[in-house]
Amino acid sequence: MAEPEKQANGDLGETEEKTEDPILSVREKEILEARAKKVGAIRQACASHDVEALIRYATSEGGLLEDELRQIGWPILLRCDEFHHDLDPAYSPELPRHAEEDQVELDVNRSFVYYPKNAPVEELQTKKKELSNLITKVLREFPMLCYFQGYHDIVQVLLLVLGEKKALPAVAQISLFRIRDYMLPSLSPAVKHLHLIPAIIETTDPELRHHLGNIQPFFALAATLTLYAHDIQEYSNIARLFDFLLAREPVVAIYLFAAMILSRKKELLEIPEDEPEMLHFTLSKLPNPLDLDGHILRATQLFEDHPPESLPLGAWKNIPWCSVLKTSRDRYSNFTVKDAVYLFNKQSQQIRNEERKQQALSFLWKHRRPLGSIALAIMVGAASIYIRKKGLDTSIWSYIGRIQKTLHSWI
Repeated sequence: MAEPEKQANGDLGETEEKTEDPILSVREKEILEARAKKVGAIRQACASHDVEALIRYATSEGGLLEDELRQIGWPILLRCDEFHHDLDPAYSPELPRHAEEDQVELDVNRSFVYYPKNAPVEELQTKKKELSNLITKVLREFPMLCYFQGYHDIVQVLLLVLGEKKALPAVAQISLFRIRDYMLPSLSPAVKHLHLIPAIIETTDPELRHHLGNIQPFFALAATLTLYAHDIQEYSNIARLFDFLLAREPVVAIYLFAAMILSRKKELLEIPEDEPEMLHFTLSKLPNPLDLDGHILRATQLFEDHPPESLPLGAWKNIPWCSVLKTSRDRYSNFTVKDAVYLFNKQSQQIRNEERKQQALSFLWKHRRPLGSIALAIMVGAASIYIRKKGLDTSIWSYIGRIQKTLHSWI
């Protein structure tokens, strides 16, 4: 059947070949030429340490294109060369074990689930050993950092792209200067980050914000906490996304999730408002298919149109001054490792103060009645001493009695 059909079409088939193949080859040639031109430009930006140009290429369509370029570009974006002046990251087995190394090993054993694909068992075991080494080295060097489940997802991306040697300063740098808030003793700072999401939705699409009602933004925790490495299963996608995230300030990762929500407005509006569980479930999943370049473009525009300082609901005001989101707003600030440790300790102290305040308020509320009686007794006792000293006890006792009865009735 195929041969007669081809003969029947005859000249038409030949005409299609003559008209379509050259068009396709020209299009492919243009794509290849554009790619080659971008590769050359990225190499030039890396060679000259032109950070502004590198940021433009990392955030444009396709990002830094390939791992060979990322191996040069990511350390520049993360300022790893500056980092070496502050810290010698050489591993010393003499450093004390970190308190959470047992959990690290449990998570490392569950790593490399989605990529690299079809890797031999021996290669995966080697990668897991390298991953464990990287995490252990950084945690032992900075024992105040608290490991969180999902941290290994971030580190494994850096390991696969950069290799163990180059990844070490990158892991330390990203821990101190990009995800520092997530490595504090409490997840409360991460929750404050999440509350930027409804503020972004509020200022850009009040209708969608109203539809989502009072749903708390905890649905975004896993994605933002791990820089999306826990949720994205394609290696090419997560490597390309890291181009963008490492090129921009940390708060942009929050804008990215908001952009994904806004892109799903139609889908979300079709879910009834009185089904918050279904809304929460839908919001917790990344869009599928994932138009990564489209979401990056929308997130960039959102950030430019509605910077964090302009957001409603007091969301930005609630972020502490020492948070990595605020200290990283100036791209040209030259924070050292000592600065990062200082800011970490300041925020840890703020967390402890907030927890004590909350505990005190809870205690006062729980014991408000007996405490009221104690306060009343102290107040009356002090008044009695004062009255006796002044010689007013004979004429005023009846008046004090009435005040005491009134206060008791209030309590």
